[in-house]
Amino acid sequence: MEHLGPVDWPPAPIRTERLLLREPEARDRAVFVELLASPEVHTYLGGPRPQDELEREIPGTPERWPGSFAVELDGSMIGQILLRRAPQHSRPTAAGKVDLGYLFLPRAWGSGYAAEACAAALGWLAGALPAEPVMLATQTANTRSLRLAAKLGFTEVERFEAWGAEQWLGTRPAITPSG
Repeated sequence: MEHLGPVDWPPAPIRTERLLLREPEARDRAVFVELLASPEVHTYLGGPRPQDELEREIPGTPERWPGSFAVELDGSMIGQILLRRAPQHSRPTAAGKVDLGYLFLPRAWGSGYAAEACAAALGWLAGALPAEPVMLATQTANTRSLRLAAKLGFTEVERFEAWGAEQWLGTRPAITPSG
């Protein structure tokens, strides 16, 4: 994946009703390790990475680049939102377009935090890069992710086989910022 390109970064922290989206900080490192090592989080993402490997590889301040948001609840990171460009070698329908990704700790599942955080990040994107459509890919077996995609306004573009499983690719039309 490639970075978004020229955007003002980092933005001011984005507050929602319950969450704060902000640039990752050094204090988030342990949560990044937990997210990437979690078998539950990576059920549909090719499996977890070994924790000892992550401890060696993740820098003191992880994932600081335009489009990478730490999602905070009550002062602690619970997940990450990723907005980045799909590489040119990806699906022709997605190549070069903005791709939405997200990872949340299992203890944060089922409370609507992913929908709230993704909607806020997409709102930021509409202001930072107006008129950009957004893509989202997930395994068809990941019913929670498919429900979230529908809730966020994504519609199916295609299904395809990759990484040994059927994948779903959806798009969300460009949204012009309001106000």
